[in-house]
Amino acid sequence: MLDIAEELHRWVEQGRDFAVATVVATNGSAPRQPGAALAVDTDGTAVGSVSGGCVEGAVYELCQDALRTGQPVLERFGYSDEDAFAVGLTCGGIIDILVTPVRASARGSGDTGSVGDPVDSTAATLAAAVTAAATGEAAAVARIIQGPPELLGRALLVRPDGSHTGTLGGHPALDGTAVEQARALLDAGRTATVEIGADGSQCGQPVGLLVESSVPAPRMIVFGAIDFASALVKVGKFLNYHVTVCDARPVFATRGRFPDADEIVVDWPHRYLDSQELDSRTVLCVLTHDAKFDVPLLERALRLPVAYVGAMGSRRTHLDRAERLREVGLTELELNRLRSPIGLDLGARTPEETALSIAAEIVAGRRGGTGVPLTGAHTPIHHDRSRPVGRIGSVA
Repeated sequence: MLDIAEELHRWVEQGRDFAVATVVATNGSAPRQPGAALAVDTDGTAVGSVSGGCVEGAVYELCQDALRTGQPVLERFGYSDEDAFAVGLTCGGIIDILVTPVRASARGSGDTGSVGDPVDSTAATLAAAVTAAATGEAAAVARIIQGPPELLGRALLVRPDGSHTGTLGGHPALDGTAVEQARALLDAGRTATVEIGADGSQCGQPVGLLVESSVPAPRMIVFGAIDFASALVKVGKFLNYHVTVCDARPVFATRGRFPDADEIVVDWPHRYLDSQELDSRTVLCVLTHDAKFDVPLLERALRLPVAYVGAMGSRRTHLDRAERLREVGLTELELNRLRSPIGLDLGARTPEETALSIAAEIVAGRRGGTGVPLTGAHTPIHHDRSRPVGRIGSVA
């Protein structure tokens, strides 16, 4: 649901009633992962997607039904080999969809801090969740997707400091345990399913939760204000990175040359890197291929807990660069983190093609891909590097 938070936030501000359908579990080959959402308002306007087209029509109708009844519903969609035109996933997978109505009147009257009316409390909590996500606030929303029917869809919004709004409406300890699980996933920036006991412990009747995390966009820092950097900035923005361009030469690091960048910094690359607080999602792309910039920069970059460090240059440049880095004290283990020459082998020639090859390598590393052609390969199409916390069973 948080993947369409900006659109839903506008609907909340405009006082629209809507229903949101969220993928809460998948099995087999499924086009979208848990957290993907489709929302429909009372005018019939739709945003988002839950299946890439396979079951959108049926889910659209479920959303309209939920708006009429005011009740959440859980529905399973799977492959139909008897009727090619039946509602189902032709890719052979199974997805479970939770549909929740979010009415403006409920959002206004719902008390997110008490059990109260379940519909009111849930609507108010979900409205707060999309607002937090749309405004860049780090937050996680936990929703019940398995357990006592009367608790289906109940929501809890959790912030990094452990403060929360809403309630899951079960045993008092249930909220506390859900907050702990949600905070752990929020710290990792992950969306996953978890299973806890109905009384908040790991025993008793199980309660399944979908926890969606919303964190600020990951950072991409591009060092070197060259034509290849301009193309990479555009691709980085397309992949939803917060993109910074850094170069020590003010004549090249200009807004006119990089209109799509979020930030343009004129500074020595290593000095700028020293001033930043980076996390494990950050990617660093070194396109300067100039030893006076590269060596002090990479000496620091390869010792940081970031997701990716890549450097442009020929194989000869790479060998020379690696030797210089050894001379300043980098170990072989640290050097092995360097992706150089940068990018995957796509036969790229132009700046745009090169940017695509760099982005492909970043995505492969982030998602656990191999970079080999899918045709004839025996690798999964969708890789999942993050394992769910706990285990979620079948959702009926």
